[in-house]
Amino acid sequence: MPETPPFPLTLDGASLLHQMFRFDWPAWRRLDALGRDRAIAEAASLLAPLEKTTSEARPSQSAVFAQLGHKGDLMLVHFRDSIEMLAQIQRDLVRTEFGSFLHPTHSYLSIVELGLYESSSKLYSQLASEGIEPYSEVWEQRVQDTVARQSAAMASRLYPAIPDTKYLCFYPMDKRRGEHVNWYSAPMPDRARMMQDHGLIGRRFAGTVKQIISGSIGLDDWEWGVDLYADNPGVFKQLIYEMRFDEASALYGLFGAFYVGVRLPVSQLGSWLSVGEAPATHGFK
Repeated sequence: MPETPPFPLTLDGASLLHQMFRFDWPAWRRLDALGRDRAIAEAASLLAPLEKTTSEARPSQSAVFAQLGHKGDLMLVHFRDSIEMLAQIQRDLVRTEFGSFLHPTHSYLSIVELGLYESSSKLYSQLASEGIEPYSEVWEQRVQDTVARQSAAMASRLYPAIPDTKYLCFYPMDKRRGEHVNWYSAPMPDRARMMQDHGLIGRRFAGTVKQIISGSIGLDDWEWGVDLYADNPGVFKQLIYEMRFDEASALYGLFGAFYVGVRLPVSQLGSWLSVGEAPATHGFK
C-alpha cells in the first residue's frame, strides 16, 4: 500500500490583513480644524463604502475598531479576494492625510482556512486502496477534484462577510514543535481526533461568537490567526479558557499577543477623533 501524506488537505478563501496603529494625537491637535475635517472626510470617503456588507459571493470589506490597551489606538481589518487587493487598500490608506497620523505597531497577513482532516483521511485511504501513488498525476487530479468540490460547498465560510458585532478579539497561534511534544510528528488520526474535540467546544459558542480561522504559514510569523467576533466581550474569556483544557490546546497550543477592539463605524470616526470633549464609548456600535 502506498504511504499516505501526513498532512490534511486545506481549503483557502479570503485574504485577511489586520493592521494595528498608534494614532499621533499631538500632531493631530496641531492640525487646524479645517485640516482635521479634510482628513476625516478623505478617510471616510475611502473606508465608508468598504465597511458595508454586499450581496457578493466574495465580499470585499474593511472594518475599523477602537483598540484597547497600550498596543495601539486603532485596528483595521480587511477581507479581500486576493493579497493584491490587500496591498491596494494598504497603499490607499497610507496615501491619505489621515494615514500620515497612523503609526503601525503590528500587522498580520493570513488566508481564511478550513482543514479537511476527515475528508483527507477518507480520500487518502481510498486512493491507497486503489494503489494510486501519492503525487502521481491521477492522485493530484483526485485531490484537486475533492478540494474544488469542498470549496464550492464551503464558499460562504471561506469568503465570509465581516461579522456585524460590537467587539473583536484577534490573536495568532502556533502548534508546538518542541523536543517532547510535536504536533507535526503526531499521527494524522490523533490530530484529527484532537481537532474534532477542539471544534466541539467552539460549536457550543456558535450562537454568541463568530470564529474565523486563517492560515499564515509562510505568510507571517505565526501559523494561524484567530478572529473572534461577539457582542459580549466576556465570551472571549470563556471560550478561550474552556479551549485551554482540551488536548489540542493544553499540549500543543502556543498563543501570541491578543488584540481587542470595539467596533468604530466610519460615520463615528470624526467623533472619535474629536480634540474637544471625549466621545462617549456607548456611542460606538
